[in-house]
Amino acid sequence: MIEDGKPIDKFGDGTTRRDYTYIDDIVDGIVGALNYRTGPICDIFNLGGSQNVSLNELIASIEQALGKKAAINQLPEQPGDVPITSADVSKAKALIGFRPTTSIAQGVPKYVEWFHDMRSRGIDVC
Repeated sequence: MIEDGKPIDKFGDGTTRRDYTYIDDIVDGIVGALNYRTGPICDIFNLGGSQNVSLNELIASIEQALGKKAAINQLPEQPGDVPITSADVSKAKALIGFRPTTSIAQGVPKYVEWFHDMRSRGIDVC
């Protein structure tokens, strides 16, 4: 864990891109889905941030929020890994008003603050 100076595994060159989504946005989507009454009772909604971020960008955001450089355990790309994923939330936007609002630049510092709060209470979250 970066916080403790332990190396983190980094697979590939860090250019893979993922749709990281802040928990508050997901909770808003779940509440919207629970309140959805105009369609099938078992409808399916894709929830995500609709912005993909590279692994390198994510690590840099975490480093910035912590004020600490990550020790990297560089590993080869994982077999079967895809270069990019992104959530299509158009159905959730149209039917349940889902609108993710927390960017990676906002979400990572909020997470780090929460993480430090939990640790100060003696709660191990990792």
